Amino acid sequence: MRHAIIAGGGIGGLTTALALQAIGWRVTVCEAVGTLAPLGVGINVLPHGAEVLHGLGLGPALDATGIRTRAIEYRTRYGHVLSSDPRGVEAGFAFPQYSIHRGALQFLLLDALRARAGAEALRTGHRFVSVSDDGDGVTATFATGAGEVALSGDILIGADGFHSAVRRALHPDEGPARAEGMMMFRGAHEQAPFGDGRTMVIAGNHDVKFVVYPISEEARQRGRALINWVAEVRHDAPRPASEADWTRLGDRAFIDRFREFRLPDLDIVALMQATGTITEYPMIDRDPLPSWSRGRATLLGDAAHPMYPIGANGASQTIVDAAALAAALTDAADPGTGLRAYEDERRPKTAEVVLANRRSGPEAVLDIADARLTGPGDRVEDLVTPAEREAIAARYRQVAGFVKRGETA
Repeated sequence: MRHAIIAGGGIGGLTTALALQAIGWRVTVCEAVGTLAPLGVGINVLPHGAEVLHGLGLGPALDATGIRTRAIEYRTRYGHVLSSDPRGVEAGFAFPQYSIHRGALQFLLLDALRARAGAEALRTGHRFVSVSDDGDGVTATFATGAGEVALSGDILIGADGFHSAVRRALHPDEGPARAEGMMMFRGAHEQAPFGDGRTMVIAGNHDVKFVVYPISEEARQRGRALINWVAEVRHDAPRPASEADWTRLGDRAFIDRFREFRLPDLDIVALMQATGTITEYPMIDRDPLPSWSRGRATLLGDAAHPMYPIGANGASQTIVDAAALAAALTDAADPGTGLRAYEDERRPKTAEVVLANRRSGPEAVLDIADARLTGPGDRVEDLVTPAEREAIAARYRQVAGFVKRGETA
């Protein structure tokens, strides 16, 4: 039986393990932290990512955990609805979009892996150190509390996130991460729902933006909403990307930047003030790599193509990576050939998404309208035309790889 060693027990690593286990591979997921915990806040799984997870038999668990997102609304800071981009099966997609707590999705995947591959498929407290490749397989070395451990397998997959140690091993001379200049403040708070309880709202402009959406089906069933929010504020001197830490607590002074926002169905200042824990993280990415693979080692997800969280697309691209890798290995004569086919399929596509997100992706409609905005009394039709709205949305669907029935990918 072929054996895959996967560095990283996040969404990418666990989805990859499930996808490879489904095609008959043995998998060993090595996670650096000693104890996994459901960290983070909300993320989105777009229809192309949901297709993969449904194909892995996780549709019922997703429906019980996350919100089936009805639409993404783009609004001005005064609440004008510039565009409502419908999502889900009802909107013409083959699969739903889900808004879900990152930790809940991670543990949903973890539970499935343990049930299907056994508890031994995950090793915590294993930090990647190095990899050697003899042409027929790999030996990956991990640091543990008891010393270094060497694991042998057919391939190594680096799914160890933005600060990937596997990426550093494959590309030791890569330059620093790229900072966009925005600081993202994040939180989640349970309260009364807003709107229809299934809509994601993105309001503001490129310099001051607020993103908000519900992430818990369990809360919705109780008539409540676990509301995830992200407040983005441009900084003249953002913290270096090397210091990025998802757990860093945020200074609440940023809330003052949003006091002029007026969303008719949600008091965003009150929401932020009521939130118990607020973290901060800079908006950063990396330039696309010229290659992901070396011999029988490759990269996946944020380790391969970290991107700005624009278009709610990062997790979905990671999930699609996992499916593409499994498909390539299924069809290949040998694992090394499969890794090259996987990279040939995914690296150009994800590079295009990284660059599209730097150009604001589907959120470009916000800046078009903001340049024409004079006040809360403006008419929407004077701010952005229907043709402009649909052109931006359709173009990003094509780049990101999720299309409606009848559209061409």
